Amino acid sequence: MPKIVFFFGGFEPILRVIVVGTLAYLSLLILLRVSGQRTLTRMHAFDFVITIAIGSTFGRLMTAKGVSLAESVTAFLVLIALQYIFSWIMVRSSKFAYWVTATPSLLYFRGNFLHKAMKKHRVSRDELLAIVRQNKIGSLQDVDAIVLESAGTFAVIRKDSSDYSAMSNLPGIH
Repeated sequence: MPKIVFFFGGFEPILRVIVVGTLAYLSLLILLRVSGQRTLTRMHAFDFVITIAIGSTFGRLMTAKGVSLAESVTAFLVLIALQYIFSWIMVRSSKFAYWVTATPSLLYFRGNFLHKAMKKHRVSRDELLAIVRQNKIGSLQDVDAIVLESAGTFAVIRKDSSDYSAMSNLPGIH
């Protein structure tokens, strides 16, 4: 019968949590970035990773007899520290932010569906038409652009917009 650890099981398991937790965090972040924006509707990859990892760590603490409180608290601290570090670096480095979060993508612009971008992001014409309708717009003639935002949501830009400055960071917009 394995030994049950309540408070502290030594430094080796805590070091393992730090190393494995960091490597798992980075691996999952990379995999989610590669899988595309549609995987994480309304969440950036690093937000998703931290949400799932904290929930999983808490669940394991509650159910696994071999996991000490110190190991779980260490895991929480590692996850929260990684989240803080990634957020801090993202604010200060646009290159890092580009790597961690997806850039917005133009899917429809001034009467044209941008099929290459739509295919890349696995978005159909019918989905874009539904998004237009959800924005209470009855005609594509009233739409200047549809953008897949970095968090996986869609933005519909009406033609009556007088200032297009919010679209300045989109590829293809000058």
